[in-house]
Amino acid sequence: MGSITASVKRYEVWLGEQLGRQLVQADIDRKHRRMEESDFLFLRATCFRWTETVHELCPDLMDAPRVAAVGDAHIGNFGLWRDAEGRLVWGVNDFDEAAETPYAFDLVRLATSALLWRGRDRSISADEICAAVLGGYVEGLRTPGAFVLERHHLWLRDLVSATDERRGEFWARLEQLPRAAPPRGYREALAAAMPEPDLALVMARRVAGVGSLGRPRWVAITDWRGGPAAREAKALLPSAWSLIQGGDRKSRFAELTSGKYRVPDPWLKIRKGIIVRRLAPNSRKLDVPELGDLGLVRRLLSAMGVELANLHSARRSRARAIAADLESRKPAWLRDAVWRVAEATRQDRVAWRARR
Repeated sequence: MGSITASVKRYEVWLGEQLGRQLVQADIDRKHRRMEESDFLFLRATCFRWTETVHELCPDLMDAPRVAAVGDAHIGNFGLWRDAEGRLVWGVNDFDEAAETPYAFDLVRLATSALLWRGRDRSISADEICAAVLGGYVEGLRTPGAFVLERHHLWLRDLVSATDERRGEFWARLEQLPRAAPPRGYREALAAAMPEPDLALVMARRVAGVGSLGRPRWVAITDWRGGPAAREAKALLPSAWSLIQGGDRKSRFAELTSGKYRVPDPWLKIRKGIIVRRLAPNSRKLDVPELGDLGLVRRLLSAMGVELANLHSARRSRARAIAADLESRKPAWLRDAVWRVAEATRQDRVAWRARR
């Protein structure tokens, strides 16, 4: 593996080539600072590093069945949206790095992120994390199904749905964003996504996420028929997996967001290379909750495993191949891979902090 500083430089040169003058250098600088804060944030910020190093860190997984995968699975990559029936749905809601990869890569990265998230908290072990994620995944392969938070999964609805306090904070943060005029393509995409044409829109720049920092992100807010409505737009770029030799260059965004075992978000659209989505207190990416109840932690990790299986099972022939591959692997394969990736992440972060 090359150095982390060289890896970051290569990726950011590529990002600049993709975005040109739209690259937000202030957000790149913010990302660099956030990468120093914790191993978990470092992992989230460096999916490109994962694409470069996984073949060395997990050589035994390279021949696992390939699927249309999240590509950047981690515990901060889940969120909420409303479907066409108005039902609340939970699941993966960021597919910026979607690509065709061995199915096991998503499992390793998800479990590694959980281990790094817990940090010095030894109350849940790597074995317990991997058992929860893998147990949920196997269950999802057998009986895939979306997480519609209505009749079922009410424990999850109670955990993640916005409280009255959160609703107030959500709209206050959006309304306090610095006003700015986005480029024409973003303006048109945001206006077209509104509930009706010719609304008076307030537009602003938004900073969110970690891995996507550097890409322009714009929001439009309006008052529509008695209440606020908001949309967000950001650039859709090729996946970081396209940067490696033989990497997947085909966008898997639409394939994954509308898969057989997904409930589509009707407000999530791609317009001329721009991703547009609805923003609302219950249509958002979720912060990782601080959970003291270890039973609830395990249950949430298991649900995340199920959701990965929902995505990977869109073609049932793939699900059968994955199940057969899992049966052939040693019991501790996931834990062993997670330890290797976690240690490599820690070493990269130490090197990153020492670069100056």
